[in-house]
Amino acid sequence: MKPSSSRTALIVGATGLIGSQLFTKLLHTPYYDKVVVLTRRSLEITNTKLTEVIFNFDEPDTSKVVADDIFCCLGTTIKKAGSKDAFKKVDLEYPLTIAGLAQKNGAEKFMIVTSMGADAKSGIFYNKVKGEVEQGLIAMKYPVLHIFHPSLLLGDRKESRLGEQVGEVLAAVFKPLMFGPLKKYRAIDSEKVANAMLSFAKKTDKGIFVHDSAELQAF
Repeated sequence: MKPSSSRTALIVGATGLIGSQLFTKLLHTPYYDKVVVLTRRSLEITNTKLTEVIFNFDEPDTSKVVADDIFCCLGTTIKKAGSKDAFKKVDLEYPLTIAGLAQKNGAEKFMIVTSMGADAKSGIFYNKVKGEVEQGLIAMKYPVLHIFHPSLLLGDRKESRLGEQVGEVLAAVFKPLMFGPLKKYRAIDSEKVANAMLSFAKKTDKGIFVHDSAELQAF
């Protein structure tokens, strides 16, 4: 599917599990003529469609956050970030900053991966932060906002996390029991989430859309 006019995608979090797969798909789809990636360090990739921006998320250059459609795959863990405050900076402050700057520069669509269980009123810190970023984005009133709620993600990670490895094993064991209402709790291949993000970005419907993991399994 090719739009009638040139279109630009911007992605943040292009080195993560979902982001790296989505980034490759953005470069190969004819739907976008240009792909902008905001990154702390060069990805060392050469592509005629690619504009790589070495970006300081703490001191953002407003002029660099320009695109029609924004894809946010930013995410970390408290362990990796080092503290709850550092985690909130990556999972809450950075996405809202990018969303605000992009909107001022004319962005029409915002796609973000949060998490199953995201709830600003949750007593679980992780879920609470994910819910807060959703609330912040909804308040911005983007013409199109897609929020993705994947379950446990499967895929080749650059970093090995023991908890996630155990989770993947358990997910495989209990998968046959997860059907009907429990389907949304099945572990999901990260590529399915990337496929869904790109697919929904191509749609013309306006509004706020939340996609649970059961829906994403179809991609």
